[in-house]
Amino acid sequence: MNILYLDIETLPAPPEVEPAILEQYNKIPERSFSFEDYWRRTSLSANYGQILCISYAKNDEPTQNLIGAEREILENFWPLALGVDRFVGHNALDFDLPFIVKRSIIQRIKPSRSISFARYRSEPIFDTMREWDNWSSSPSTSLDRLAKIFGYETSKQGIDGSQVYDFWKAGRTQEIYDYCARDVELTRKIYKRLTFQDTTEELNNG
Repeated sequence: MNILYLDIETLPAPPEVEPAILEQYNKIPERSFSFEDYWRRTSLSANYGQILCISYAKNDEPTQNLIGAEREILENFWPLALGVDRFVGHNALDFDLPFIVKRSIIQRIKPSRSISFARYRSEPIFDTMREWDNWSSSPSTSLDRLAKIFGYETSKQGIDGSQVYDFWKAGRTQEIYDYCARDVELTRKIYKRLTFQDTTEELNNG
């Protein structure tokens, strides 16, 4: 089976779409948050947010980063998706992969393949969060929490998702790329734990 592990980091909407964001903000009744907070939240929506990087690993190969302009990142991602039997990510079903597809359409980049987002199954997307939570509607288990449950080292070494934009503004992009890559490595480790492959590897190595 050809597996692609992945994770993305995103940024808020670019300045050129600020008028559209401001218009939406002004229509919200009884706001309890600032426009700055509202604008920052666009990093969680593919409608206006941007992809800063995609980290990925094929099977047991080393993790790599796709960086640069968003369009370049997406152009380089889709060839990787060809021939993939299973995409693995934490919350990849509802966030990472839909974000990639939507931004590709916005950037006029035709995906190299279709990806089914059907729920309650593990192919072509194996979402480690959904698999662990057994598709429950209750609060989801974060990657960091699941790492601690399994006794694995956290990927959040001085940075987490809420700090990506601030790190980017400060020019600390390499730290973001490294963090994204650690998320992929951790996701791969958790995937192997969930599918009992880690036990097989330990026996083979022992």
